Amino acid sequence: MRIMHQVVTFDAADLAAESRFWAGVLGGEVDADGDWHMVMVDGAPRVGVQLAPGHTPPEWPDGPTPQQVHLDLWVEDFAEAHEHVTALGATVLKPAAGNPSGDDFQVYADPAGHPFCLCWLVAKQRG
Repeated sequence: MRIMHQVVTFDAADLAAESRFWAGVLGGEVDADGDWHMVMVDGAPRVGVQLAPGHTPPEWPDGPTPQQVHLDLWVEDFAEAHEHVTALGATVLKPAAGNPSGDDFQVYADPAGHPFCLCWLVAKQRG
């Protein structure tokens, strides 16, 4: 079996807002087709968004509507990535721990409430 593309698909009550958000995050374009939008990046499908009028956003981390999936997006420049995703409509769910070395992450919600993380490597401090 050969898999041609790997696509994560999000349900959302506001199809346009959700697909526009992920297109902005990934630097892609929205290919809209009725109740289904595909975010295309460099001509390849990356994220799908399916209309779900009754979608209930997950309540991270332990709410009655739990998350089912989330994306970890590893970035080179956390400050720049943070500004970018929040300008597109992301909200912070859990601030970064502030690890002095190794890796760190901050948890966000997209416009439909789906959690995702911005992750980065923290340079070891030389002493």
